[in-house]
Amino acid sequence: MTEQDQPTPEATTDDQAAVDLAHQLFDMARQGRTEQLAAYLDAGAPVDLTDPSGNTLVMLAAYHGHADLVRELGRRGADVDRLNDRGQSPLAGAVFKGDPDVVAALLEHGADPDAGEPTARATAELFGKSDLLRR
Repeated sequence: MTEQDQPTPEATTDDQAAVDLAHQLFDMARQGRTEQLAAYLDAGAPVDLTDPSGNTLVMLAAYHGHADLVRELGRRGADVDRLNDRGQSPLAGAVFKGDPDVVAALLEHGADPDAGEPTARATAELFGKSDLLRR
């Protein structure tokens, strides 16, 4: 690496600040902090921000049982079917957790019960929770 290729101290600081902010946004999604996260989205944070494992804000909010945040992200155009690096969908996670409010929020925003592997439909059948997908 030449001296010219090395990052400047300012760039390194800016990069670390961006990483720190992303971690804060992921934590807000896990904690269901809808208003705080919405303020960052209003300021330009991407609604489909994805962590290193491919989990979106929707995935994190859904898995942690935050239906209101899932609805807010869906209203803002988040991809409710975006799969993580394991091929899992937010809907399959919500079905696995047995959370009817989150399942309903995802379905309201067009989540596909047949997306991912295993699908939400297969997960529901496996765990005897098919009633969660009936609307």
